[in-house]
Amino acid sequence: MTAETRILELRAELLEHNRRYYQDDEPSISDAEYDQLFIELKTLEAKHPEFFSESSPTQTVGAAVLPGFKQVTHSVPMLSIQSVFDESQVRDFDRRVRGGISQLPTDLFASAAVVEYACEPKLDGLAVSLVYIDGVLASAGTRGDGTTGEDVLANVRTINSIPHRLTGTGWPSPLEVRGEVYMTKLGLERLNSAQEEIGKKTFANPRNAAAGSLRQLDSRITKRRPLEFCSYGVPGGHNEMPDTHAAILEQLRQWGFPISEELEVVQGIDACLAYHKSIGERRDDLAYDIDGVVYKVNSIADQQQLGFRSREPRWALAHKYPPMERETVVVGVDFQVGRTGAVTPVARLKPVQVAGVVVSNATLHNMGEIFRLGLMVGDTVSIRRAGDVIPQVVKVITEKRPADAEEIPVPKACPICGSLVEPTQLKKRAKGRVSMTDGAVYRCTGRLACAAQLKQAIVHFVSRRAMDIEGLGEKSVEQLVDEGLIASPADLYRLKFEDIVDLEGFAEVSSNKLLAAIADSKRPSLARFIYALGIPDVGEETAKVLARSLGSLQRVMVALPQVLTYLPDIGLEVAHEIHNFFEDEHNRSVIAQLLENGLQLQEEGELAAEFAASTTLAGLIAKLDIPSVGPTGAEKLVAKLQSLERIIAADGIDLRQALAAKQADAVREFFLVEANQALARSVEAQLREFGMHWESEKKVAQGLPLAGQTWVLTGSLERMSRDVAKDKLESLGAKVAGSVSAKTHCVVAGPGAGSKLAKAIELGLRVLDEDAFVAFLSEQGIAV
Repeated sequence: MTAETRILELRAELLEHNRRYYQDDEPSISDAEYDQLFIELKTLEAKHPEFFSESSPTQTVGAAVLPGFKQVTHSVPMLSIQSVFDESQVRDFDRRVRGGISQLPTDLFASAAVVEYACEPKLDGLAVSLVYIDGVLASAGTRGDGTTGEDVLANVRTINSIPHRLTGTGWPSPLEVRGEVYMTKLGLERLNSAQEEIGKKTFANPRNAAAGSLRQLDSRITKRRPLEFCSYGVPGGHNEMPDTHAAILEQLRQWGFPISEELEVVQGIDACLAYHKSIGERRDDLAYDIDGVVYKVNSIADQQQLGFRSREPRWALAHKYPPMERETVVVGVDFQVGRTGAVTPVARLKPVQVAGVVVSNATLHNMGEIFRLGLMVGDTVSIRRAGDVIPQVVKVITEKRPADAEEIPVPKACPICGSLVEPTQLKKRAKGRVSMTDGAVYRCTGRLACAAQLKQAIVHFVSRRAMDIEGLGEKSVEQLVDEGLIASPADLYRLKFEDIVDLEGFAEVSSNKLLAAIADSKRPSLARFIYALGIPDVGEETAKVLARSLGSLQRVMVALPQVLTYLPDIGLEVAHEIHNFFEDEHNRSVIAQLLENGLQLQEEGELAAEFAASTTLAGLIAKLDIPSVGPTGAEKLVAKLQSLERIIAADGIDLRQALAAKQADAVREFFLVEANQALARSVEAQLREFGMHWESEKKVAQGLPLAGQTWVLTGSLERMSRDVAKDKLESLGAKVAGSVSAKTHCVVAGPGAGSKLAKAIELGLRVLDEDAFVAFLSEQGIAV
């Protein structure tokens, strides 16, 4: 896998986790796992600056504002804080701080100099910004994407610990105060008890409860939730404010804001580490959840000198605690079925409290994880949570295994529909031989005939990044499936008002809104539609590659695996998943019904020129996986025999003139099998049909107008988002980069463009403002 591919994968994965954490308040991985992915991406981007992107999670904060909320623009961006887990990283932070403060000694004794830090627990809640005008609360917003957040003023006014009017005197106007809205452990316990009594959803942890409670469209719901607030500072500093962080917090306390009772000012990094240890030892006894402590340079002048990176201050650090673990016993294993049919084992546990939450289930990921752990029913295991929404089994404590422990069998039938369960097949190539082995993932073969797969497939189909049908959540989809109203995504477009108006949670207004949203979804881009279909292993980026390269749904549906592997970053396993999906009669029927029900795919076009130009006969031979014959052998074979038919018909003498005896025999043996001949000919025929054949006239035809060009977007665009602008440029064949260089073809500069615009002018590059860019797109037949 190339560095660029891994970077794109990590960005897509982290953006999805950001959405789940910041928008859905339902994270699917632990903070520690997220941090590992984030660190991996940051390291790769540092090694490969040519793949820089301003939209990367390493350059951005939070996620977009939720629909339904008004927006609040932060006068100073609400940034994130760098997170670390071990002592060496903390000491590295201290060295960077000391090196960046000019007042500290710079001679041989500099290592003895110490920085004064303010230390506080890192509350696990939702960050908010409060603005006071003339001492009166006037605005409140969530972090959002760092620049724009959700307007939650009405909800914030229901939180008793947030002052509506400041006490004391001397406060500046305006005054912006930032802090964390959180819920205590006891508050969560009481809330969940109340939720259970009325049959409503309970919350997994205080963070989810606090975030979900604050982001309610109805402030009356927020008022009933036991929310608390703790202030942690003011942005940018005020001339009227004290000159240290701790003194500012003390001033805020005098004006009526709660601050952390655990706040301490310490001298040097050793004292910070001692504070981290002390808080960690008392962590379980605290009234609230924390996932670490925060160190901040106490001097405001030093903070200003140190400054900021793109998404975080250089003067602050979050020192997190490792995930907490507890021992418990596995009393059984259940199997759940997901959208792609993956049958996932889940351990049923003797209930145990981990990081403040009672845990009775833990994911086992797949059968490979069971084999790796050597897990048996009855085993004592170590469970890790510490902020994890889905606890995990860390290890089996084999010395505590009882005599009657039972092995966990591989399921043979789907627990939902009874269909056959089969392992995924992995193709491995070693020593010139190709072999098939069973993978760790087992799948139900029932496909959409399986109720579990059907429900999850439809939930995915209607999701925001797929068909974006607002008003269809998991509960609504379950209800529609259980009532027999839908048996495939195509059935959504047959729903009538009378079908849904009497269902639980629906009424006249919501029913009409849902039907309107379904109607509005009938013109998706080809890439969105491919992603919405839920093809195993095909995420958003792969869907875009398929759409841009092949240009039409018809070509995607008929493409052979060997042809698909010509596309960037699509290996043979994924290619087979794509091909098998479209070979399935039921899937083809659903797609046909969707099109018959009025779906009109947008952005279909011709085969991408660069894709058409990527094929050679040697490449085709290499993709056939002939034992012992790799790319070099394939090139030698083609150089000698020139055509596929001559290679198929060649005898041993002809072949040995091009290849070593072992390779020549392998080629002869391969093509003696009629099925292999048919496969090779069918691949060549499809390449010819697509206009990709090495002899095709279409290969030299002009491709997309911006093919081979690199464009850069900078500043704020007012008539479209940067993501939309990027999509439009990519649809014309351009590569959209994050930095300007002499190789950049054009820079689109909106209001607020800075260093990139300056560099473009210095290099004499073509620069378009937004109006000129829109006019350019119009000339290419793209409306804005």
